Amino acid sequence: MQIAIFARAPVAGACKTRLIPALGAEGAAQLHAQLVEKSLATAMLLQDAEVTLWTAGNSTDPFFLKQQMRWPRLRLKPQSEGDLGARMHEAFVATNAPMLLIGSDCPALTTAHFMACHRALSEQDAVFLPAEDGGYVLVGLNTPCLEVFRGINWSTDQVMEQTRSRLREQGLSWSEPARLWDVDRPEDLVRLAELDIR
Repeated sequence: MQIAIFARAPVAGACKTRLIPALGAEGAAQLHAQLVEKSLATAMLLQDAEVTLWTAGNSTDPFFLKQQMRWPRLRLKPQSEGDLGARMHEAFVATNAPMLLIGSDCPALTTAHFMACHRALSEQDAVFLPAEDGGYVLVGLNTPCLEVFRGINWSTDQVMEQTRSRLREQGLSWSEPARLWDVDRPEDLVRLAELDIR
């Protein structure tokens, strides 16, 4: 199983900016680091998974190097340029195999979700885990397809619906095994506290 995790360096003021009013710049960066570590720990529970952390920002940030030391089988690769869709497409092209790609802001994601999505790719062209806010927390594709990521208004509540339209236009089959929540807004912090990810 190929798993890609997209994450930016936990630099104060440059990540989780919508949470800064509630947590401050440093607090938002610290939370971001915890969320990345939680995503990695979940993926690494899958012993047969090949996990790549696709980094944004400074790819040699000490935080990323610390993760590689903690998880020797973790691979680090820098994200390409462009919008989120272009960067995700490049990750699928570089892997050139069925792959599951996640961000790092869904602490509710479990190994069971990964396994269900991996199984779905044996029967469908694509798999998604929609987010409650209208985006998605996981995308899996059997083969790269740039059109799935074209013309999407990223960081809006239209992302998943627009993506479904692209999938239909391309004649691709897909499944959505579960709907999850992610941590983007101050109101998400209440549920996060109940999870206790530290």
